[in-house]
Parts: sequence; C-alpha cells; structure tokens
Amino acid sequence: MVFFAEKKAEDFLEKHGFSIIKRKFVKRKSQIKNALVGFKFPVVMKVAGNKIVHKSYLNGVKLGIKTYSEALHEFEKLLKIRGANGVLIQESLKGKEIFFGIKKNPEFGYVILFGTGGTNVENSKDVAFRVLPLNKDEIRTMVKETAVGKKLSKSELFNVEENLLKLCGLIEKFPNIYELDINPIFIKNKKSYIADARIVFV
Repeated sequence: MVFFAEKKAEDFLEKHGFSIIKRKFVKRKSQIKNALVGFKFPVVMKVAGNKIVHKSYLNGVKLGIKTYSEALHEFEKLLKIRGANGVLIQESLKGKEIFFGIKKNPEFGYVILFGTGGTNVENSKDVAFRVLPLNKDEIRTMVKETAVGKKLSKSELFNVEENLLKLCGLIEKFPNIYELDINPIFIKNKKSYIADARIVFV
C-alpha cells in the first residue's frame, strides 16, 4: 500500500479539481518569513511527514499563531516531532466543518461517507453513507440525513453535492484508491476548502 499524508494528498486533490485551503510548506526556519507573505494572522501550523497520520495526537497542530516570532517558536517545536520533514502553514478559516470519506469494503465495494467534520468527528457520530455508484439525488438524500447537512443553505448544499459527485468520479478514475479521508472541509461564503486529507492506495 502507498500512503499519501496531508501534503501529498492535498496536492493530489488540488490537481484533480478540489479547492484546498491556502497553504505553504516549509522545511527550514529561514523560509518562514517569505512563506508568511500573503497570509493574515492568525495562521495554523501543522507538522508534516510522510508517515505522520494523527497529527493532533502528537501535538502536531498549532492554532491561532499571531506573530512571526511565535511562528518561529512553533516551527522549532513541530520539527522535533518524530518523522517530521517540514511544516505546513495554513490560512485560519472559520465556517461549517464537514468531512468526506471513501472506504473500500470487501463485500460492497466503495462506500462514500459524509458528516460533521473537525477534531471530534469520531465522537459526533453525525455521519451518513452510501454504496457507490451514486447520482445527485441519492447524494442529496444522504447529506440531508445528517445534522450538519440539514443546516446547509441551498448554495452550500449545491457545493457539497458537486464535490461529492467529483469524489465519485475520482474513484472511477483511480480504482486503486483504497481509503480516502478529507477532514475538515470548511464551508464558507458558498465555497468549500479542504484543510486536511489523507489517501491510501493499493
């Protein structure tokens, strides 16, 4: 199996038409000043590594960084995490948080998941799923089964549906995808931005 951690997964998804949160990847402390150009504080900083999966368990996500000196300090701490090969600097967004998932089931084939996103996704249990293939009507029914789906405006719902259809198309194009997790996706101003992702290929 081949594992794409956040940076590679987001690059892959961006290449295939998904909107990714504004971000920069830095490997050295000397790159931080230039990397921060174009960002507004506060920013988010995350540890990056080819084998790092659960960043929050490693204290590898730093929110609300408000100054350049604070960014330098957090960079040094993040780079000390085992397996780190750099740090992702991300725009700090607020909005509705959702997640998309794809799992390959030995009995049913591909299953797509949708629900409330964020760090508490496992405990929220606000999730619905369907077996692929799906059409737009089936996707809309799935989304509206969730609490977060019921809170989406008409334009937000349309955006979510379009992205889920795009995800279904991605699976058709890359049948070697075994598992895909996108969490969170921020819904803001009628648009959606992926803020974290991972992909497993077979």
